[in-house]
Amino acid sequence: MFLFRKHVINILISLELIILSININFIVGSCFFDDLLGQIYSLIILSIAASETSIGLAIIVVYYRLRGGISVDLISLLKG
Repeated sequence: MFLFRKHVINILISLELIILSININFIVGSCFFDDLLGQIYSLIILSIAASETSIGLAIIVVYYRLRGGISVDLISLLKG
């Protein structure tokens, strides 16, 4: 459902919320089963998500400087 949005920033925020909900499930499962592995997975996923978001925002900034706008309709023109 988040793919039908028109703004790229909203799509990135939606992806971050999905990743955070997955991390909450890992942490709750880790506490429930008294295992440390879920918390380690959660830290790894958080670090990967942070790097993914920073790279995505950098691409958006460069695209905005080149085209003058960031809309999903404009980005779909990049398909060759």
